[in-house]
Amino acid sequence: VQLQASGGGLVQAGGSLRLSCAASGRTQYRYIMAWFRQAPEKERELVGTIRWSAGMTFYTEIGKGRFTISRDDAKKTMYLQMSSLKPEDTAVYYCAAKTVGDSTYDLWGQGTQVTVSS
Repeated sequence: VQLQASGGGLVQAGGSLRLSCAASGRTQYRYIMAWFRQAPEKERELVGTIRWSAGMTFYTEIGKGRFTISRDDAKKTMYLQMSSLKPEDTAVYYCAAKTVGDSTYDLWGQGTQVTVSS
């Protein structure tokens, strides 16, 4: 399975942006997929996850309230809808996947830059 993230860009504070993560290859029904982000000089942070088969989502404090993760099974694509963006949301956003039951994410997309201007 390969992951391809896209949709990043420059947006003003208060704006919205939707990121996509397209998966190719074998079925991802046994996968948990996730969005991470990494700001300059900071560690990578988990934004939230989605269990592909059931569509169940989980958000960290980063993602609660302003971010929504969803997936389109037919398109094999996961989304991250971000609203009310703040300058501190500026980061490279990565999608990742792991098999249910595994402890680490072993599949990663290439990252897409999100820049929020004040």
